Amino acid sequence: MKRIVIALLALAMLLSACALAEGTFRVGMECDYPPFNWTQVEADENSVPIEGGMGYAGGYDVEIAKQIAAGLDKELVVVKVEWDGLIQKLNAGQIDAVIAGMSPTAERKITVDFTDAYYNSDLVIVVRKDSAYADATTLADFAGAKITGQLNTFHYTVIDQIPDVQKMPAMDTFPTMTVALTSGAIDGYISERPGAVSAVASNDQLAFVVFENGFEASEEDTSIAVALKQGQPELIEQINGILAGIDSDARNALMDAAVLNQPISAE
Repeated sequence: MKRIVIALLALAMLLSACALAEGTFRVGMECDYPPFNWTQVEADENSVPIEGGMGYAGGYDVEIAKQIAAGLDKELVVVKVEWDGLIQKLNAGQIDAVIAGMSPTAERKITVDFTDAYYNSDLVIVVRKDSAYADATTLADFAGAKITGQLNTFHYTVIDQIPDVQKMPAMDTFPTMTVALTSGAIDGYISERPGAVSAVASNDQLAFVVFENGFEASEEDTSIAVALKQGQPELIEQINGILAGIDSDARNALMDAAVLNQPISAE
């Protein structure tokens, strides 16, 4: 009888946990890629607590995640995960979605599904304001430059389009690249425009170069979408419907606000 009671209690606890999980929308992100996502110490009206008492998450991805969770009638839970572990956590069922400035590349589509894009951007190079590359206008102007990009992103692959470039080892995070850039270890790194605007806003030693005829990249590389575990067509349809309700003006307003609201310490 005692064993039966213990088993029933365990079952009740399991069912309770499942019920809680069904009422949440667990979103994985780095919380280290402003203005898309960042970690801050103090809570404010825009931030969301990070699971495990790891501070508060803010940024464009958080705002999109809020709207998706509300549209799904779920409670948003932000889970802080290193970039390289996001898809692994998703496929292991430890998070429900990745909303982390992730592009729906052909390589990623092999293992996860993606929604429609929730942001589109272009590629720039972040440099030191006092460097010879600050006045560059073409990719050829970066010949001989030491350039890098984030590990396991298409940003790193496009470096090969720069003639005679010194392709440096990829780095784990954008803050790491910023430190390398300001110290002179590299001459620049590849970024999407919002990330570059964010870096410059928080570090007056930096600038970024915009190209009229710059990197060649597919739309799937320069767009950003929600990653989901494969085999959930109904959830993809639901989220696409929610995203369709956020027009381009609203998306731009959210991004502008994220750039202005990012904490200086985020970079």
